Amino acid sequence: MPRKPAIAVIGAGCETEPAVLNARELGRLIAENGWVLISGGRDAGVMKAANEGAKSAKENLTINSTGRNATVRERANESKSAIDCLTIGILPNRDAEISPAVDVAIVTETGEARNNIIVLSANVVIACGVEGAGTASEVALALKNGKPVILLGANSAAREFFVGIGGEQIHIAESPEQAVRIVQDFLRAERRKD
Repeated sequence: MPRKPAIAVIGAGCETEPAVLNARELGRLIAENGWVLISGGRDAGVMKAANEGAKSAKENLTINSTGRNATVRERANESKSAIDCLTIGILPNRDAEISPAVDVAIVTETGEARNNIIVLSANVVIACGVEGAGTASEVALALKNGKPVILLGANSAAREFFVGIGGEQIHIAESPEQAVRIVQDFLRAERRKD
C-alpha cells in the first residue's frame, strides 16, 4: 500500500493575515483530499490555523447541500478522507505549546533544526506568506532537498528571491484552492513516474 501524501504547511507563528486565513483553508482542503498535514505543531499562527482547518473538515461534512444537519445515513456516505485526516506537528522542544488539533506531536529538542525534519517529511511544502527568517529557512531547506514549494501570499520580494534560487521547484499560488490544484498536479506526475 503506498504511503499517503504528506503536505507541509509552513508560516509565521504569529497571527498575520491573510496567512492565517489561507492556512486554515489549506488545512481543510488537505483533509478533504485525504492527505496527511505536517506543520510546526505549535498552538500559534499558521501552524494552529492549518491544523484547526484540517479538523474542521470533519465538522463541515455533517451539513448536507441543503444546509441542514446530515442524517445518520448521509453521514455514513460521507467522504472518509477528511474523517481520517492525520495532523502531525514537529515541535522544536518539549516546552512548546502544542496545538490541540495536532494528532501526533513529535518533540525533537532540536530547536529550529526541526525545520529540516518538517520539509524532509513532506511530499510538497506550502508556505503561507514568508514573513520571517523561520519560514524563509524552511523554504530554503525544501529547495536544497529537492522538494516542490508553493508560495501562497508571499510578498514580491520573497517571490523574486525564491524563484531566482529555486527555479522550477517554486510555484506561486494566489489562493488555497490554486495551491491544492498544484499539489494535485504534482502528485499525479509522481504517480506516473512510479
